[in-house]
Amino acid sequence: MKIAPLPANEQERLAALRKYDILDTEPEAAFDGMVHLASYIFQTPIAAISLVDEHRQWFKAIAGLDAKETSRDVAFCAHTILQDETMIVPDAQKDERFFDNPLVASAPDIRFYAGVPLITAQGYRLGTLCVIDRVPRVLETAQLDALKVLADSVMAHLDLRLSHKHIRQYVDDLQLAATIFQSSSESMLVTDAENRIITVNPAFTAPTGYSINEVVGRNPKLLQSGKQSKEFYREMW
Repeated sequence: MKIAPLPANEQERLAALRKYDILDTEPEAAFDGMVHLASYIFQTPIAAISLVDEHRQWFKAIAGLDAKETSRDVAFCAHTILQDETMIVPDAQKDERFFDNPLVASAPDIRFYAGVPLITAQGYRLGTLCVIDRVPRVLETAQLDALKVLADSVMAHLDLRLSHKHIRQYVDDLQLAATIFQSSSESMLVTDAENRIITVNPAFTAPTGYSINEVVGRNPKLLQSGKQSKEFYREMW
């Protein structure tokens, strides 16, 4: 058995994988549906979305097996992430990399494997979409194209999931900022790019005497009393 070497950009690849915050998460219908679709299209008993971290391959979704993960050392997918194209193993018993692999020599008795790397826009290979059979197989060109389309769909869902995470974080940050703004005992105002007041917080009204309706759309210069020099206001701002 040959253990796959580490990619040249392994540390950057792992950092990219962690950004997706998906390892050890609960099953999700979208990913489960894609592996079942892959299993149906290719008529293989096993299909999986595999993500490769430091020491293991972890299955975000898998059809045909109860496994949650395997050691990276025995993972076919650890070899797949070393390349950009689909990796095909027509008969694992005749492949010097895998003939004595425990996943071949015993359950789940892998013979055929086809895996497409899941590649980020920055070129990092996070894992694979793979289909597996217990008998030797050969895929036609059209089937390989279909597997690639499915892998692209998996990657698109991973990116969409990451975007939703960023949006949720942004909304949380805005809500926190709004809470601080409204509850602060310090006078605060917000202006636009033209330095027009957009809003003020409740603490603004007491010391200035202005209500929010009186200041929205106006320049903060309205707060100048005329009793101070331009240098004073310049230093204050």
